[in-house]
Amino acid sequence: MTTVTDSFAYVAENLASVQARIAAAARAAGRDPKSVHLVAVSKAFPGEAAAAALEAGQRLFGENRVQEAQSKWPALKTRYPDAELHLIGPLQTNKAKAAVALFDVIETVDRPRLAAALAEEMARSGRRPECFIEINTGGEAQKSGVTPEEADAFIERCKDEFALPVVGLMCIPPLGQDPAPHFARLADCARRNGLAKLSMGMSADFESAIRNGATHVRVGTAIFGARPAHRAHD
Repeated sequence: MTTVTDSFAYVAENLASVQARIAAAARAAGRDPKSVHLVAVSKAFPGEAAAAALEAGQRLFGENRVQEAQSKWPALKTRYPDAELHLIGPLQTNKAKAAVALFDVIETVDRPRLAAALAEEMARSGRRPECFIEINTGGEAQKSGVTPEEADAFIERCKDEFALPVVGLMCIPPLGQDPAPHFARLADCARRNGLAKLSMGMSADFESAIRNGATHVRVGTAIFGARPAHRAHD
């Protein structure tokens, strides 16, 4: 009888393939492959899929929704306490408390109200997950993220006024456009603001992101396969 875990046996092979591609892209860019971290995007897949990747040695994961992550990650973190969980989807202010409690990294800080809510919860709980500022590099009205023009001031405010542990930037280039200029724009912004980490690049374009300095690439489909739910942030 085939179990749910057996049905995700392909994950380990896909994971190894993606890791090899990351290493090759890093070497081609004159970078140490260890300088690029793979965030396996397990959103919309059951905990068994993430467990298959965990069993294969993967430790960084991305989830899009707080509620979905709450349903599967506490048990997985009990089994794999060194797993690191990134929130890569938009965060509602009223979910700040739950996000701070569960996630190790919050990649989508994008507005003052959210920054204030996160700062308040971090002060209350004593837990301080690393924060990335999400930049809407394409200026798309339907997308979350601070505009490039407002980015420098918002980053400074997050660090100084809200005292958030801001370590990097994140972006999602517009669909149908060459992502490279967007990756370059994000890298320039990070350099200006003294931030070392860049979360950019997904299944279709992570090699381009690595050429432009990505330290974290968010890959879901190339590891777990086509997702049964909507596509976003991977």
